[in-house]
Amino acid sequence: MSKMKEKTIDYVLRATWMGVSKMYNEEAGKAGSTMATGFALLSIDPENGTPSTSLGPKMGMEATSLSRILKTMEEKGLIIRKRNPNDGRSVLIHLTDFGKEMRDYSKRVVLRFDEAVKENVSEEDLKTFIEVANTIMDLISDKKIYTEEIQVNTNNN
Repeated sequence: MSKMKEKTIDYVLRATWMGVSKMYNEEAGKAGSTMATGFALLSIDPENGTPSTSLGPKMGMEATSLSRILKTMEEKGLIIRKRNPNDGRSVLIHLTDFGKEMRDYSKRVVLRFDEAVKENVSEEDLKTFIEVANTIMDLISDKKIYTEEIQVNTNNN
């Protein structure tokens, strides 16, 4: 048997996330939604609402992408915007009853994925996976990966 070329960590992460993302979008599609909408629904406090300004950072999303998603969610009747009673300049995003229903659906989809992984991966392996992922996140946030400039070869020879 020929030895497969070793895949980079980057490749494994991207391919895995693309698979998860595709799976979530397929499940969301069954309910006429998208993964991004489901993620937004899960990021909004179902009781008190969430300030629109804290949603972007919470979801790791640019403001323009987020405002597009929120506009679509508003058109579909999932959310309503209300003035923040504690700060007249900001807006709170609240879930409608339909939004709460769809949030519950999104939550069930995510929990089912968690269950499936836990049924097929040992507790020890899962613990190691989470430790590795946390280490990667720490390396990125502490800017410990690209400490020296990588030279770009600009010669076209």
